[in-house]
Amino acid sequence: MNHLTGTVRIVGAGLLGTSIGLALTKQGFDVVISSQSPKSVDLAVGYGAGRVATETDLPELIVVCVPPAMTAKIVADELVRYPNAVVTDVASVKVSVLHELQASGTPLERYVGSHPMAGRERGGAISGRADLFVGRPWVIASHAGADDRGVDLVADLASHLGSAVVRVGTKEHDRAVALVSHVPQLVSSLLAARLATAATEDIALAGQGLRDTTRIAASDPELWLQILEANADEVLPLLKGFAADLSSLISSFEVREPQAQIRAVMEAGNIGVGRIPGKHGGKHTNYAQVIVMVDDRPGELARLLTEVGEIGINLEELQLEHSPSAQIGLAELYVAQAEAERLTADLVARGWRIA
Repeated sequence: MNHLTGTVRIVGAGLLGTSIGLALTKQGFDVVISSQSPKSVDLAVGYGAGRVATETDLPELIVVCVPPAMTAKIVADELVRYPNAVVTDVASVKVSVLHELQASGTPLERYVGSHPMAGRERGGAISGRADLFVGRPWVIASHAGADDRGVDLVADLASHLGSAVVRVGTKEHDRAVALVSHVPQLVSSLLAARLATAATEDIALAGQGLRDTTRIAASDPELWLQILEANADEVLPLLKGFAADLSSLISSFEVREPQAQIRAVMEAGNIGVGRIPGKHGGKHTNYAQVIVMVDDRPGELARLLTEVGEIGINLEELQLEHSPSAQIGLAELYVAQAEAERLTADLVARGWRIA
């Protein structure tokens, strides 16, 4: 396993680039920030995400964090400019980026495509968070010609950011994110669009359900236009299936006999939600849960994750629960069943409280 020790160059000072920089800088890494927007670099550097890139930097790893339409060109430029560096990207689509790189004739041994399954509806450097990737999957969608060293460095990057590494092919990645990310964005936006012309007094009655289902509708339209166009082949059949389900539901209302259809939709939805890992869906049945009480003060969560690593147990997933008024938070750690007892005992021995 090759471990990340050298300078990390981040190209693109938006939400993801700034968040990566914040997390790595806190751990003592030398992080340099580059962007076509000097203002974004100033914001990211001022926020503590790294330092301004210079001509003398010799990065070990380069992370390209630019919109999908620009990703392949920037990756190719970085591979040429830094012939000893590994280059990865965090674009939401992987097939189109890889195909464009292959068509350009750029040598790709040092390129590893990746994608953190994390984000916010708000973009820009000012929205960056050092904990954005904690407990989230980090997909490595590499290609057959990638060097093992590069794959190892990207996996180590994800580990330093608190993410769980998932390795899939580029095609499998794009199929999966169409279902779990891209179509949900469109469904949320379609629902929120109904509010644009709704009566103000009606919207005033909005509860948490509407807020939950429309939260991501505040996302950047230009960015999502690029994402959805690049992954249209995977998004289209899902939209057709959704349209067919909706049409069937509408028909049942039109004939005033919606009971059976409503029940079928709701029951299928219950099953679907139960399959989602994490606090909004079902829990991993193959893993054991260890709930740790974490004091609400700076550095405690980072200390917990560091000590889990020192104990030598792989963290499969992490979920956090914290009320703004509470003095503690709950860190839900998911580990292999056989490791739960040892993790619990070692954490207790180190002074942690187990719920």
